[in-house]
Amino acid sequence: MATLGLSKVFILDKYFTELQKFWETEKKLQDASSSNEAVHLQRRLLSLSSELVTLRNHLHVGGAGAAGPSVGATGSASGSAQPAVPPRAPLLPPPSAPAPPPPAPPAAAPHAPVAPHPSLQPPPTRWRGGAGAGAGAGHGAGQGAAADDLIHLRGPLTEDAVVRALQARFYQNKFYTSVGPILVAMNAYTDAANALTPAAARAQRPELARLVHDAVRHQADTGCPQAIILSGVSGSGKTYASMVLLRRLFDVAGGGPETDAFKHLAAAFTVLRSLGAAGTLANSHSSRIGHFIEVQVTDGALYRTKIHCYFLDQTRVVRPPPGERNYHIFYQMLAGLTPDERLQLHLDGYSAQDLRYLTSSQHRRPEPEDAARFHAWKTCLGILGIPFLDVVRVLAAVLLLGNVQFGEGAEGAAEPAGEAELAAAASLLGVAAPALLRGLASRTAPRHARPQVRGAAGPAHAACARDALAKALYCRTVATIVRRANSLKRLGSTLGTLSSDSNDSVRDQDAASRRASTAGGRSRAGAQGMAALNDAVRHATDGFVGILDMFGFEDAAPSRLEHLCANLCAETMQHFYNTHVFKSSAESCREEGVAGALEVEYVDNVPCIDLVSSLRAGLLAALDAECAARGSPEHYVARIRTAHRGHPRLGEARPPHARRFAVRHYAGEVVYDAAEFLDANRDCVPDALLAAFDSRCCEFGFATHLFGTELKALAASGGATGALFRASPTALAAAAPTAPSAPAVPAVPASTLTQDFHTRLDNLLRTLVHARPHFVRCLRANAAETPMLFERAVVANQVLRAVAAAAAPPAPSSPAAVRWALGKRHVFLSEAMRQVLERMRRARRQAAAECIQAAWRRHRARAPRTAAPAPPQRPRPAPITGTPPPDPPGPPGLTDPADPSDKCDATLVKRTCSLFGLDLERPPPLPPSRAYTVSNGVKLGYPQQRVLAADWADESGALRLRAGDTVLALGAARRGHVAVQVLGRTVPVPHSVLAPPRALRPRAPPAPHAATPALT
Repeated sequence: MATLGLSKVFILDKYFTELQKFWETEKKLQDASSSNEAVHLQRRLLSLSSELVTLRNHLHVGGAGAAGPSVGATGSASGSAQPAVPPRAPLLPPPSAPAPPPPAPPAAAPHAPVAPHPSLQPPPTRWRGGAGAGAGAGHGAGQGAAADDLIHLRGPLTEDAVVRALQARFYQNKFYTSVGPILVAMNAYTDAANALTPAAARAQRPELARLVHDAVRHQADTGCPQAIILSGVSGSGKTYASMVLLRRLFDVAGGGPETDAFKHLAAAFTVLRSLGAAGTLANSHSSRIGHFIEVQVTDGALYRTKIHCYFLDQTRVVRPPPGERNYHIFYQMLAGLTPDERLQLHLDGYSAQDLRYLTSSQHRRPEPEDAARFHAWKTCLGILGIPFLDVVRVLAAVLLLGNVQFGEGAEGAAEPAGEAELAAAASLLGVAAPALLRGLASRTAPRHARPQVRGAAGPAHAACARDALAKALYCRTVATIVRRANSLKRLGSTLGTLSSDSNDSVRDQDAASRRASTAGGRSRAGAQGMAALNDAVRHATDGFVGILDMFGFEDAAPSRLEHLCANLCAETMQHFYNTHVFKSSAESCREEGVAGALEVEYVDNVPCIDLVSSLRAGLLAALDAECAARGSPEHYVARIRTAHRGHPRLGEARPPHARRFAVRHYAGEVVYDAAEFLDANRDCVPDALLAAFDSRCCEFGFATHLFGTELKALAASGGATGALFRASPTALAAAAPTAPSAPAVPAVPASTLTQDFHTRLDNLLRTLVHARPHFVRCLRANAAETPMLFERAVVANQVLRAVAAAAAPPAPSSPAAVRWALGKRHVFLSEAMRQVLERMRRARRQAAAECIQAAWRRHRARAPRTAAPAPPQRPRPAPITGTPPPDPPGPPGLTDPADPSDKCDATLVKRTCSLFGLDLERPPPLPPSRAYTVSNGVKLGYPQQRVLAADWADESGALRLRAGDTVLALGAARRGHVAVQVLGRTVPVPHSVLAPPRALRPRAPPAPHAATPALT
């Protein structure tokens, strides 16, 4: 014990010495040359102080022994308990020393009713006296790598301890680690392939599969919706993890990857990956579209999937930020188009350096996989039933529109400088070049009384109209593809497919086009917005498993309006996490009268959310007011500085700038440049430009469909009136009525970009509130995207205090309170104790299942053996009485034209197939209960000889079959597979790799050999 006491005193003295040094440094913070340096020193000082408080609490637990007041089974102490402060890592690691022996456990209180059951004891390595100082900051690599859940590490779980454990597991290829209820996923940059392919599925880790199993089991047991929420900075691997989770979800409840539903879903995300990903300074494959995948599950089976997309970065289409790239699809298209396709799309001779929308971005040599990805993208468009030429015509027109420059002509009117590009873009869009030029270079001034005044616009106005048209074409094409992916099938079975509330075809989507845009009156925008929002959230929230992949925190230079909205989304998701993990638990403890042991400090970001999104005086509300008043960026920044003077979360840009301001987010301070805030927030396109796409003068039906709602509004108003439409689709339009008799909407934008985003975010939160969340924290291993490189500084900045505090238990005066505590109506358990009870529950269920199975086998064995009953024969339906038998069919091809029964209505057949989810091009799959197959009109029973048409390997890779091998098919296996006997094993093989069947002919007996003459 003397050694233990000296060790504690030595470590404590070392911490007091370091603390004194940091307090001396604190006095010099006023003279710090950099604000970042001051913030960094403050964080280090807070880290050391928190660690010191934790050590004091642990030394009190180990040294008090029986003398101190102990807590009984109820968890209430006789004295006042000190709230625990979230421990943080010290700057310098303590000297390595052997772990001291554990002290004797404290004596139980006299009033303790019953000691806990031995099976309820937590793991012995959870808390040990004297380990707080030695093991808290200096966890060994072996201990951290061996712990799948970091709450089982010894000592206080500081941020430094988390980073050490993650590093040890990282270099052992263990990229997924649990921290209590949170799963931490490290992005090692080792695999950037499509996670939905079978090859990528074989290399996936079981941690995400376990998470999906838990979510499906909770949904089946309780009926409560489940939501898997992925969070992390840009480049942390959220999108890849979401695709892995989706693949696992189909494996568990959707029939596997061989179903048509999964193939459609994989094709949809392959198309959206190219359309919605771009190269940024922080991430070369940054997803600029947020996704919420809503998977409806009933009785453990998936029956419907819907994709909700959140598109913010429209400005990147026309103005990529400095040093960044445009969307991947443009570079892939230039690399993958054939010479004939280039000639057809007027792109012959163009490269990325020749197109203005691509020249402002970062240049690098074309990646070798760009062409291959474009061909895969083209194939996936065909799977979705979207014409390839329609989409690439719009994309090529967007690129060529960027090369249309305007100069100043007579009387200041805009004149095009590139006639060839203007004519090519007009040809691709199916409109006449003069009509397109008239829409770009003219201005219509609205008046209360007719007629309107139309005049020539200047070069600046024409350039803005050109960029607005390019953004509108791109955003609406993406929205149309998402709508098409959500309306592939209308389900009537338990098969997982892509579905939505609509069942519109590609050629007739007038009803769906109303959801592509909005044009409501601003005077009734508030009432219409709330009504549409209430209608939008009145959907069935029970029975779904959602996967949320939203925008990560970004600190670009300079940051634009899109980054402010993305960071607001990250702040909101962090607040949702804090509320669910910390705030709700602490409030429940206070209501139940439990001591304040669960009072954990965390960063409360509510002031930052109010600063940005307050409806009265927030930054977004001030931006809407400035847009309505046709103000300037300088006036907007001055307005928010005056309204929020002294706000702790609003700061000044350094050096000071009239158009820049800073916001202190939970993850750091970000400086925003408001130069393009107003134009990006308006997000409008003039009606005179959209009038050129009317079906009477536009020969490209797909382009007319993109602006269907706006064109109907123009037709109702008698032509262009000088109104402005939203360039991108909105949330209010998705809830608009789609009936043919619906009244025409007014030709005024109902909301700005920020209002629409706020509505979508509010709608998403309304859905998540009713769901049980499962959190996945994604971390990037390094800043340079180098494979298998772990940078501790980068990871430490991402390990938020919430992650460490989620698993760091309080330091009470008795270990009993760490495990459980009694409230007025509930029993509160620690995470370690919950896991113990969960293991006991699983063991009890396993034992019960084994008992039931043994009883059933015993009953079967004792039952008298009788002859096996004959299989039930399907009764032949008797003909209806009085109905004459049908006439025998005549020769094929001979029909009576006068007989109406011989006619075939192709439209009726298509509607029937669409209603029941049938594919006219492919026959329906074999039912699993059928004991035969049909080939060329011949019924063939099992077993069958089948020949492999392609190479195949099982999931483990141990069994490999080559094309041309002959195998023996025994019968149907799981959906989409056939049970095949190979090398004495029975394995399921997909239908797609097997050639059509042939009958198994009995082998002929061997011919008798001729008698061999005897040798004499």
